[in-house]
Amino acid sequence: MNFQFRIPNIERMYLSRRFYLSCFIVIVLLLCGYFVPLLFVPGKTGVVAILAAAVFDGWLLWKKKNGVDASRTCAPRFSNGDGNPVRIALENRYLYPVHVDVTDEIPVVFQRRDILFHADLAPGARKEILYRLRPVTRGAYRFGHIRLFVTTRLGMLERRYTCGEPVDIKVYPSYLMLHRYELMAISNNLTELGIKRIRRIGHHTEFEHIKEYVKGDDYRTINWKASARRHQLMVNTYQDERSQQIYSIIDKGRIMQSAFHGMTLLDYSINAALVLSFVAIHREDKAGLITFADNFETFLPASKQPGQMQLILESLYREQTDFGESDYSSLYVHLNKHVSKRSLLLIYTNFDSITGMERQLNYMQQLSRQHVVLAIFFENAELKTFAARSPHTGEDYFQQAIAEKFIFEKQHVTNILRQYGIYSLLTTPDRLSVNVINKYLEMKAKQII
Repeated sequence: MNFQFRIPNIERMYLSRRFYLSCFIVIVLLLCGYFVPLLFVPGKTGVVAILAAAVFDGWLLWKKKNGVDASRTCAPRFSNGDGNPVRIALENRYLYPVHVDVTDEIPVVFQRRDILFHADLAPGARKEILYRLRPVTRGAYRFGHIRLFVTTRLGMLERRYTCGEPVDIKVYPSYLMLHRYELMAISNNLTELGIKRIRRIGHHTEFEHIKEYVKGDDYRTINWKASARRHQLMVNTYQDERSQQIYSIIDKGRIMQSAFHGMTLLDYSINAALVLSFVAIHREDKAGLITFADNFETFLPASKQPGQMQLILESLYREQTDFGESDYSSLYVHLNKHVSKRSLLLIYTNFDSITGMERQLNYMQQLSRQHVVLAIFFENAELKTFAARSPHTGEDYFQQAIAEKFIFEKQHVTNILRQYGIYSLLTTPDRLSVNVINKYLEMKAKQII
């Protein structure tokens, strides 16, 4: 749903650059007239011409009350981390062409100075300007007015129009990404987004139906009794086990405040959790949400009801990073209290070092005895790029050795978690959503959950 905002135009007059340039030329002619008297004549003529042109230009600009109008159209909420379209519709109500400079007062949090557009409008013409804004933080953003600076072909004066109305736009987790996955799922083109086709291991436990054999079907699924009754080959078909509980558990501690391309790891995790919940519900599993920091905070029981995605979206919108240390003991106690059925727990966190992981290992190990635990943490892509550079000085060798140490520790964390029966996923933030979905589909295919 899109909507428009407009208020009556507020006008103001400005002298244009062409006016000042014309005045400068006339002043130079008059000054030179003291030395060459013949230049006084064109100087005086220039003064009269400038005044006449300015008066006539002002009459052209002000002869119509609302000569130019503009309105802003955008979605009532923005998608975090995505390019959100904003449209400005211009209309020229004059009976002659005008030039318009358009400035939109976007929210200050974007810190952009390039939202300035130029348009030439024929008499009665309409034109649409499209630009995109990419927020990196959830919350409320405020748009200001649309400022129009209108000039005629004379260009001696500018008339300013103030259009539009200040409005607050809420920035939600990446629902645009969610829509892309939904459309790709409908057209069966998820591979274009990086989702792998996972080869299924063996047969799935849930029988679906019997169908006629077609070339390419696995002969091991032939149902000989049904084939004898129908006098043609019939095969059993199976489907993924359904109604399994999938919980996205998001760590909101200080380690998730780190940023990558302007977005915090918390926001990347929120976007990934939203998309994974959609995929899980689309596959008939139940999706739930848990957040924690120094205390157990949000708990949304796993469900696949039609309104579950909206509940998850609204819950994720309010989440903010806590600068304290995350308490995994509280997570363990409350999970035992609220989640009794064996579930897949995807824990979005980050481990700066092996020591940081070892502090939480005992609680994760206890969780893995009752549930399937997948620990998701982040790889520093910039650090890998730095480590791959060729060193030239002693300082370069030293810095590269430090970078390789951190990279090795991340890989070593993965190995340690595997030894204790905890699944892990080490990924860069920009590939998080795709890699999490691939891991979920892989675990489903291998019947781990």
